[in-house]
Amino acid sequence: MSTKKIVIFDMDGTLINSSRDITISINAVREQIYGLSALEEQFVIDAINAHERNLAELFYKTSIYEESAKDLFESHYYEQCIQNVYPYEGILESLEDLRASGCLMSVATNAPSQFAKRMLDHLGMSDFFGLIIGSDDVDQPKPHPQMIKILLAHHKYDMTCDSAWMIGDNSKDMQAAQNANIGTIFAAWGFSTEGKGDAIAFNPLQVNKIILEE
Repeated sequence: MSTKKIVIFDMDGTLINSSRDITISINAVREQIYGLSALEEQFVIDAINAHERNLAELFYKTSIYEESAKDLFESHYYEQCIQNVYPYEGILESLEDLRASGCLMSVATNAPSQFAKRMLDHLGMSDFFGLIIGSDDVDQPKPHPQMIKILLAHHKYDMTCDSAWMIGDNSKDMQAAQNANIGTIFAAWGFSTEGKGDAIAFNPLQVNKIILEE
């Protein structure tokens, strides 16, 4: 029986740097809906990556994410999300190498799938992945393991002979993978430079070394 290597990637802060566009769209909502001044990019990314947070409160100083703000963000970000986004250095080379080595790859992102697919299509990256799952495709996003389990089932994962890894820059990625009983690699090149996983990679090609030499 042949064994499979299944590699599941987070998107924002792992595959791609989307921080500038996210910040621009959040600041558009702050100004147009709430009359608030612009936030710094680093504040936005730190808030998004925090394990426990209320983003409506942090971004818009309101306890609930109001429908008007949600609608404006989604319409603004749909146009904005492909303006400045780019893959991290080494990512495309890493994906090419993993694909050539027979790895089965997918994406599990807490971003809505319409944005994930739009950005990955725009960057010519979608074809690397057998399935792209966003927050709107599941009942419970990461750190719940639902996304991971759907992707493992898609790739017909057999825990008795296959290996599977989650690569992400966030504690929620690591926890989701742990909850699904697969390996974790913390991506220290992205939105977060410090975190814990079964392994830590400081650039994308180190991921390949860990997975392919397993």
